[in-house]
Amino acid sequence: MRALRIVLIVAVVLGGLFVVADRLAVHFAEGEAADQLRASEGLAQTPDVSIKGFPFLTQMAGGELDDVEVGIEDYEAPTGKGSEKIRIADLQANMKGVRFSGDYSSATAASATGTATISYDELLRTATGRTTRVGPGVTARVVGLSDGGNGKIKSSVEVSVLGNKLPQPVTVLSTVMVDGDTVKVKADALPEFGGVSIAEDRVREITDFDQAIAQLPGGIELDKVEAAEDGVRITVQGSNVSLAG
Repeated sequence: MRALRIVLIVAVVLGGLFVVADRLAVHFAEGEAADQLRASEGLAQTPDVSIKGFPFLTQMAGGELDDVEVGIEDYEAPTGKGSEKIRIADLQANMKGVRFSGDYSSATAASATGTATISYDELLRTATGRTTRVGPGVTARVVGLSDGGNGKIKSSVEVSVLGNKLPQPVTVLSTVMVDGDTVKVKADALPEFGGVSIAEDRVREITDFDQAIAQLPGGIELDKVEAAEDGVRITVQGSNVSLAG
């Protein structure tokens, strides 16, 4: 019995040491992966990297991690228009089947899914331009974007008729959708501007707009989009996604 107790105590101690070693190793690996991702994507700040699953050491020995979560705040995404970028406030991605090179300098995920958010203030920069003449004596411009409910965007359009600004902005509900690498906003119904009849194409010059997101980290792509309380919520996905290298 005494020998059995000793064996059990040794097993518990060794098991505890293995857990400690495993957690230290995963903490170190998360830090290294975060640094590699920051360098490869040119990020302004270090992302959050969380390696899931236990034990980590056996996954590492096999050269593949089951599940890795990545969080990037304030990612500056290129728009394809010169140096112009759009800020993505919160990008969260879940990577599956992450294989890495022998020297850990590169890593690729078999698949990735996640979400990203673009604030209304950030998206407004795309919609807001100079005041535009949309009809005889009528000018308009978008001055605000917000959640319109049921997945719609509400645009507030400031209108002036014969130089006189309407007391209240005109409200337009719009559908938001993804087309390739572009977020598109299109008015569901065209508003009346001070009772003046205006051609549809002229009105849509104000109400409808596109925002290209030419590149996301690791090659993940836009999937779906809808309006939410804090901004436009985007679903992203990808395969053979590069985390580093």
